[in-house]
Amino acid sequence: MSTPRSGSADELREAVREGYSRIVEGRSAADAERVRETGRRIGYSEEQLAAVPDEANLGVGCGNPTAIDALRPGEVVVDLGSGAGMDAFLAARQVGPSGRVIGIDMTDAMLAKATENARNAGIENVEFRKGNIEALPIDDASVDVIISNCVINLSPEKDRVYGEAYRVLRPGGRLMVSDIVLERPLPPGVLESLDAYIGCIGGASLRSEYLATIARAGFAEVRVDHAASFVDAIDFDDPTIREAMTGMGISREEARGYADTLTSLQIFAVK
Repeated sequence: MSTPRSGSADELREAVREGYSRIVEGRSAADAERVRETGRRIGYSEEQLAAVPDEANLGVGCGNPTAIDALRPGEVVVDLGSGAGMDAFLAARQVGPSGRVIGIDMTDAMLAKATENARNAGIENVEFRKGNIEALPIDDASVDVIISNCVINLSPEKDRVYGEAYRVLRPGGRLMVSDIVLERPLPPGVLESLDAYIGCIGGASLRSEYLATIARAGFAEVRVDHAASFVDAIDFDDPTIREAMTGMGISREEARGYADTLTSLQIFAVK
């Protein structure tokens, strides 16, 4: 998948949908310990990892958004790009039976896996809806908290994502996002690779641009609670990462060099 990513926003979204369908369909029980280790490296506690079904952890996050600020019983939480359900399930534990979590994902395979995981685990205060994070199937001012984990960087229209997050949050609602940003520009060849895009490198924005996008959407108190180099959190033996390196025609050492430009941020903001 080394085709230049010069297509439309819809074409990029379709490429991401296909890439993440392969991820969820390619995971097996044999991957469980490897993805748990990835979870430890990016900030999940042993208690949290044990509290969710192994099938919900795909090892594709870059932080732990549910640790940025405490969720409260009874709150309504929306998870942007909910995947197989890991962060949605952790949020559901915190908001309790009087609260509710809505996971939004555009990938049918992810939605099916998340729904299956919820059913098998008996988690009843979570629902999963199909939709794009640039056009949320959520009512205005109906949500207390937005969370997201290493997903918004994949959007070709980040301004629309944060505009939608602002729209659906109630006044005083909170934004809690783990995402990756660039500390310096990438070479043009990397920026034009779909494999780099789907691997979360090519779609990342410079840190200053990313934070400015959140502020332009109207959010106040935009702050970075934690920043860490992302290269040490990457599992270069992960099949998805290996596929991306092969598609880009680069070595592990070259991939580490590109990944060293990335920082994982824990971001908090208020409407």
